[in-house]
Amino acid sequence: MQKLKILTAGDSSVLIEFGSEISPEVNAKTTALVRLLKEQPIDGIVDMIPSFCALLVNYNPRVISYKAIRKRLSELAALDVQAAEQSARLFQIPVCYGGDYGPDINYVAEQAGINLQEVIDIHSSRDYLIYMLGFMPGFPYLGGLDERIHTPRLSTPRVSIPMGSVGIGGAQTGIYPLNSPGGWQLIGQTPIKTYDPKREVPILFNAGDYIRFVPVSEKQFDQIKAQEQEGTYQCVITEKTAGGEL
Repeated sequence: MQKLKILTAGDSSVLIEFGSEISPEVNAKTTALVRLLKEQPIDGIVDMIPSFCALLVNYNPRVISYKAIRKRLSELAALDVQAAEQSARLFQIPVCYGGDYGPDINYVAEQAGINLQEVIDIHSSRDYLIYMLGFMPGFPYLGGLDERIHTPRLSTPRVSIPMGSVGIGGAQTGIYPLNSPGGWQLIGQTPIKTYDPKREVPILFNAGDYIRFVPVSEKQFDQIKAQEQEGTYQCVITEKTAGGEL
Protein backbone atom coordinates (compact mmCIF):
# COMPACT_ATOMS: atom_id res chain seq x y z
CA MET A 1 0.00 0.00 0.00
CA GLN A 2 1.26 3.47 -0.87
CA LYS A 3 2.38 5.89 1.79
CA LEU A 4 -0.20 8.33 3.12
CA LYS A 5 -0.14 11.72 1.38
CA ILE A 6 -1.64 14.98 2.63
CA LEU A 7 -1.93 17.60 -0.09
CA THR A 8 -3.13 21.19 -0.35
CA ALA A 9 -6.31 21.47 -2.43
CA GLY A 10 -7.00 25.18 -2.84
CA ASP A 11 -7.00 27.79 -0.09
CA SER A 12 -9.45 26.03 2.22
CA SER A 13 -9.19 22.29 1.51
CA VAL A 14 -6.86 19.42 2.30
CA LEU A 15 -6.73 16.16 0.34
CA ILE A 16 -5.68 13.00 2.18
CA GLU A 17 -4.65 10.19 -0.17
CA PHE A 18 -4.43 6.65 1.19
CA GLY A 19 -3.33 5.09 -2.10
CA SER A 20 -4.23 4.87 -5.77
CA GLU A 21 -5.80 1.41 -5.99
CA ILE A 22 -9.53 0.78 -5.67
CA SER A 23 -9.85 -1.85 -2.97
CA PRO A 24 -11.92 -2.47 0.17
CA GLU A 25 -8.77 -2.19 2.32
CA VAL A 26 -7.81 1.27 1.04
CA ASN A 27 -11.38 2.51 1.08
CA ALA A 28 -11.81 1.27 4.66
CA LYS A 29 -9.07 3.66 5.77
CA THR A 30 -10.95 6.57 4.20
CA THR A 31 -14.15 5.54 5.96
CA ALA A 32 -12.31 5.02 9.25
CA LEU A 33 -10.89 8.55 9.15
CA VAL A 34 -14.33 10.03 8.47
CA ARG A 35 -15.65 8.22 11.54
CA LEU A 36 -12.71 9.37 13.63
CA LEU A 37 -13.29 12.97 12.60
CA LYS A 38 -16.93 12.65 13.60
CA GLU A 39 -15.94 11.19 16.98
CA GLN A 40 -13.11 13.68 17.50
CA PRO A 41 -14.28 16.76 15.54
CA ILE A 42 -11.83 19.49 14.62
CA ASP A 43 -13.12 23.04 14.95
CA GLY A 44 -13.14 24.67 11.54
CA ILE A 45 -13.97 21.65 9.39
CA VAL A 46 -17.07 22.44 7.33
CA ASP A 47 -17.33 19.35 5.11
CA MET A 48 -15.77 15.95 4.38
CA ILE A 49 -16.02 14.29 0.98
CA PRO A 50 -14.76 10.68 0.83
CA SER A 51 -13.88 9.00 -2.48
CA PHE A 52 -12.50 5.61 -3.51
CA CYS A 53 -9.10 6.10 -1.88
CA ALA A 54 -8.96 9.68 -0.62
CA LEU A 55 -10.73 12.17 1.62
CA LEU A 56 -11.23 15.84 0.82
CA VAL A 57 -11.57 17.99 3.93
CA ASN A 58 -12.96 21.50 3.52
CA TYR A 59 -12.22 23.91 6.36
CA ASN A 60 -12.69 27.54 7.38
CA PRO A 61 -9.24 29.21 7.42
CA ARG A 62 -10.64 31.89 9.72
CA VAL A 63 -11.18 29.24 12.37
CA ILE A 64 -8.15 27.00 11.87
CA SER A 65 -4.93 27.52 9.94
CA TYR A 66 -3.64 25.18 7.24
CA LYS A 67 -0.64 24.30 9.38
CA ALA A 68 -2.82 23.40 12.36
CA ILE A 69 -5.36 21.33 10.45
CA ARG A 70 -2.63 19.49 8.53
CA LYS A 71 -0.93 18.58 11.79
CA ARG A 72 -4.15 17.32 13.38
CA LEU A 73 -5.20 15.37 10.28
CA SER A 74 -1.75 13.79 10.07
CA GLU A 75 -2.06 12.59 13.65
CA LEU A 76 -5.52 11.10 13.15
CA ALA A 77 -4.74 9.57 9.75
CA ALA A 78 -1.67 7.87 11.16
CA LEU A 79 -3.71 5.98 13.76
CA ASP A 80 -3.87 2.25 13.07
CA VAL A 81 -7.64 1.95 12.85
CA GLN A 82 -8.60 -1.66 12.26
CA ALA A 83 -11.44 -1.73 9.75
CA ALA A 84 -12.40 -5.24 10.82
CA GLU A 85 -13.40 -3.90 14.23
CA GLN A 86 -15.85 -1.43 12.74
CA SER A 87 -19.47 -2.17 12.04
CA ALA A 88 -21.33 -0.90 9.01
CA ARG A 89 -24.97 -0.83 8.03
CA LEU A 90 -26.30 -3.26 5.44
CA PHE A 91 -29.30 -1.95 3.48
CA GLN A 92 -31.64 -4.40 1.76
CA ILE A 93 -32.81 -2.61 -1.39
CA PRO A 94 -35.82 -4.16 -3.20
CA VAL A 95 -35.42 -4.27 -6.98
CA CYS A 96 -37.77 -5.29 -9.77
CA TYR A 97 -35.52 -6.63 -12.51
CA GLY A 98 -36.04 -6.61 -16.28
CA GLY A 99 -38.98 -5.47 -18.40
CA ASP A 100 -39.64 -1.74 -18.39
CA TYR A 101 -37.75 -1.50 -15.11
CA GLY A 102 -34.51 -2.89 -16.59
CA PRO A 103 -34.49 -2.47 -20.38
CA ASP A 104 -30.82 -3.47 -20.74
CA ILE A 105 -30.84 -6.68 -18.72
CA ASN A 106 -31.10 -8.86 -21.83
CA TYR A 107 -28.04 -7.16 -23.28
CA VAL A 108 -26.14 -7.80 -20.05
CA ALA A 109 -27.16 -11.45 -20.25
CA GLU A 110 -26.08 -11.72 -23.89
CA GLN A 111 -22.71 -10.14 -23.13
CA ALA A 112 -22.17 -12.60 -20.27
CA GLY A 113 -23.45 -15.63 -22.20
CA ILE A 114 -26.05 -16.42 -19.54
CA ASN A 115 -29.82 -16.10 -19.19
CA LEU A 116 -31.82 -13.29 -17.59
CA GLN A 117 -32.50 -15.16 -14.35
CA GLU A 118 -28.80 -15.86 -13.92
CA VAL A 119 -28.07 -12.12 -14.20
CA ILE A 120 -30.62 -11.47 -11.45
CA ASP A 121 -29.24 -14.26 -9.26
CA ILE A 122 -25.66 -13.06 -9.68
CA HIS A 123 -26.46 -9.37 -9.14
CA SER A 124 -28.50 -10.04 -5.99
CA SER A 125 -26.14 -12.60 -4.46
CA ARG A 126 -23.68 -10.37 -2.62
CA ASP A 127 -23.25 -7.36 -0.35
CA TYR A 128 -21.85 -4.33 -2.17
CA LEU A 129 -19.56 -1.86 -0.44
CA ILE A 130 -20.47 1.79 -1.03
CA TYR A 131 -17.08 3.18 -1.99
CA MET A 132 -18.31 6.73 -2.45
CA LEU A 133 -21.32 8.93 -3.20
CA GLY A 134 -21.09 11.20 -6.21
CA PHE A 135 -22.24 12.26 -9.68
CA MET A 136 -25.47 13.48 -8.06
CA PRO A 137 -26.81 13.54 -4.47
CA GLY A 138 -26.86 10.01 -3.10
CA PHE A 139 -25.57 8.10 -6.15
CA PRO A 140 -23.69 5.12 -4.65
CA TYR A 141 -20.65 3.73 -6.45
CA LEU A 142 -20.72 0.08 -5.43
CA GLY A 143 -17.75 -2.28 -5.41
CA GLY A 144 -17.72 -6.03 -5.71
CA LEU A 145 -19.75 -6.64 -8.89
CA ASP A 146 -19.23 -10.20 -10.13
CA GLU A 147 -16.91 -10.20 -13.16
CA ARG A 148 -19.36 -12.35 -15.11
CA ILE A 149 -21.74 -9.41 -15.49
CA HIS A 150 -19.25 -6.59 -16.03
CA THR A 151 -20.77 -4.71 -18.97
CA PRO A 152 -19.53 -1.60 -20.85
CA ARG A 153 -21.50 1.61 -20.52
CA LEU A 154 -23.83 2.71 -23.30
CA SER A 155 -22.02 4.22 -26.31
CA THR A 156 -24.57 7.05 -26.24
CA PRO A 157 -25.96 8.01 -22.79
CA ARG A 158 -29.70 8.29 -22.29
CA VAL A 159 -31.15 11.77 -21.91
CA SER A 160 -33.44 10.65 -19.08
CA ILE A 161 -33.26 7.73 -16.66
CA PRO A 162 -36.06 7.12 -14.10
CA MET A 163 -35.36 7.66 -10.42
CA GLY A 164 -34.48 4.42 -8.67
CA SER A 165 -32.99 2.74 -11.74
CA VAL A 166 -30.31 0.17 -10.95
CA GLY A 167 -27.53 0.01 -13.50
CA ILE A 168 -24.18 -1.51 -14.41
CA GLY A 169 -21.31 0.60 -15.69
CA GLY A 170 -18.22 -1.47 -16.44
CA ALA A 171 -17.12 -3.13 -13.21
CA GLN A 172 -19.52 -1.18 -11.00
CA THR A 173 -23.19 -1.11 -10.17
CA GLY A 174 -25.26 1.68 -8.64
CA ILE A 175 -28.65 3.33 -8.14
CA TYR A 176 -29.84 6.52 -9.83
CA PRO A 177 -31.39 8.55 -6.98
CA LEU A 178 -33.07 11.10 -9.27
CA ASN A 179 -34.42 11.36 -12.80
CA SER A 180 -31.32 12.23 -14.78
CA PRO A 181 -29.22 11.55 -17.87
CA GLY A 182 -26.90 8.55 -17.63
CA GLY A 183 -24.92 5.98 -19.54
CA TRP A 184 -25.10 2.82 -17.44
CA GLN A 185 -26.88 -0.37 -18.52
CA LEU A 186 -30.23 -0.48 -16.71
CA ILE A 187 -31.17 -3.88 -15.26
CA GLY A 188 -33.87 -3.01 -12.72
CA GLN A 189 -35.48 -0.37 -10.53
CA THR A 190 -36.09 0.12 -6.83
CA PRO A 191 -39.33 1.70 -5.59
CA ILE A 192 -37.69 3.32 -2.57
CA LYS A 193 -36.25 6.82 -2.48
CA THR A 194 -32.54 6.61 -1.77
CA TYR A 195 -32.49 10.42 -1.82
CA ASP A 196 -35.27 12.63 -0.52
CA PRO A 197 -34.54 16.31 0.25
CA LYS A 198 -37.60 16.40 2.51
CA ARG A 199 -36.13 13.84 4.92
CA GLU A 200 -34.17 14.96 7.96
CA VAL A 201 -31.24 12.99 6.54
CA PRO A 202 -31.81 13.23 2.75
CA ILE A 203 -29.41 10.46 1.65
CA LEU A 204 -30.39 7.00 2.85
CA PHE A 205 -26.86 5.58 3.25
CA ASN A 206 -23.22 6.65 3.58
CA ALA A 207 -19.91 5.70 2.07
CA GLY A 208 -18.69 2.66 3.99
CA ASP A 209 -22.17 1.12 4.28
CA TYR A 210 -23.25 -1.91 2.25
CA ILE A 211 -26.16 -2.66 -0.07
CA ARG A 212 -27.77 -6.00 -0.92
CA PHE A 213 -30.30 -6.04 -3.74
CA VAL A 214 -33.44 -8.11 -3.10
CA PRO A 215 -35.48 -9.18 -6.15
CA VAL A 216 -39.21 -8.34 -5.98
CA SER A 217 -42.15 -8.85 -8.33
CA GLU A 218 -44.01 -6.04 -10.09
CA LYS A 219 -46.84 -6.43 -7.56
CA GLN A 220 -44.41 -6.13 -4.65
CA PHE A 221 -42.77 -3.14 -6.38
CA ASP A 222 -46.12 -1.33 -6.55
CA GLN A 223 -46.93 -2.18 -2.94
CA ILE A 224 -43.59 -0.89 -1.68
CA LYS A 225 -43.88 2.23 -3.84
CA ALA A 226 -47.29 2.98 -2.34
CA GLN A 227 -45.89 2.53 1.18
CA GLU A 228 -42.98 4.78 0.29
CA GLN A 229 -45.32 7.50 -0.91
CA GLU A 230 -47.36 7.17 2.30
CA GLY A 231 -44.20 7.36 4.38
CA THR A 232 -44.80 3.97 5.97
CA TYR A 233 -42.12 1.86 4.26
CA GLN A 234 -39.17 0.89 6.43
CA CYS A 235 -36.01 -0.20 4.66
CA VAL A 236 -34.50 -3.32 6.24
CA ILE A 237 -31.16 -2.38 7.79
CA THR A 238 -28.89 -4.80 9.58
CA GLU A 239 -25.33 -4.62 10.89
CA LYS A 240 -22.31 -5.98 9.05
CA THR A 241 -18.60 -6.14 9.81
CA ALA A 242 -16.86 -3.66 7.55
CA GLY A 243 -13.53 -3.83 5.83
CA GLY A 244 -13.52 -7.43 4.64
CA GLU A 245 -13.49 -8.79 1.10
CA LEU A 246 -16.80 -8.83 -0.72
